[in-house]
Amino acid sequence: MQAVQEKKSYYPQPQGLYNSQNEHDACGVGLVADINNISKHDIVEKGIEILNRLMHRGAVGGDSQTGDGAGILVQIPDEFFRKFVLGLPERGKYAVGMLFLPTDESLAQKCREIFEAVAAEENMKVLTWRTVPVNLSAIGGMALESCPRIEQVFVLPNSTFADSADFERALYVLRRQIEKRVDSETSAGDTFYICTLSSRTIVYKGLLNAPQLRAFYPDLSDLSFKSALAIVHQRYSTNTFPTWGLAQPFRLLAHNGEINTIRGNRGWMEARESVLSTPMLGDIKEIRPIIQPGMSDSASLDNVLEFLVM
Repeated sequence: MQAVQEKKSYYPQPQGLYNSQNEHDACGVGLVADINNISKHDIVEKGIEILNRLMHRGAVGGDSQTGDGAGILVQIPDEFFRKFVLGLPERGKYAVGMLFLPTDESLAQKCREIFEAVAAEENMKVLTWRTVPVNLSAIGGMALESCPRIEQVFVLPNSTFADSADFERALYVLRRQIEKRVDSETSAGDTFYICTLSSRTIVYKGLLNAPQLRAFYPDLSDLSFKSALAIVHQRYSTNTFPTWGLAQPFRLLAHNGEINTIRGNRGWMEARESVLSTPMLGDIKEIRPIIQPGMSDSASLDNVLEFLVM
């Protein structure tokens, strides 16, 4: 009797949480997380590995070295920051802002002064600023020409919030007021951009391709730089010119795809702004417009999602 041979398969078999029946496409974006919420440097490493394997999903400029954008969103690496910043309270009781600033020092200083002034008005204070180490030799020439100053700002509340959600809402209002003041009182334009301002997460991103991210930001290679999750994105620009600020992830999401109804969506959102109200955020006029001008479809979606979450 002839033995029945086992059929060969090149597809991975079900194991752990994986089953091929649950697969779906998500080109250009990836997520890795520790399901026990334990922060590890290994999670950051795995996130970067995912990003590197997405290189084929991104685009590059005419110099073949400047990417359309790449980045990683992680939890605040508390242990890492304590090596550089004295006086930090416990995790969750302080916020970190990741900022792109103008290369002109006088203009950058004006932006810092506005940030600190608005923070004081919102009952918060700036503990310190940190210049983020970067390796300029790791990026393409086109990216280098538009490379901003990259700094982090550490913010403390002057009073205690009921919970982290209240703190995040206050930081959201603070950020929008800072953005509006910088826009109205300086000529910084899109050379000023707040990537994230949060007590929970931070984004490292730029006009990079996937393999350049780790090389450009040495912070990401420090063994004390730990997170329980990492969301990564490699951009292929479709409806907006690639810029440092439009690299992803954004503040809440990493979005892959093109929203073909973008003008209608923006119009309807603008039309609704005059009747929006919520006791959670106070006077909506202080944070309008909800969608920042000059954003991509994905950035606009992130703006609205952030508002609804807050």
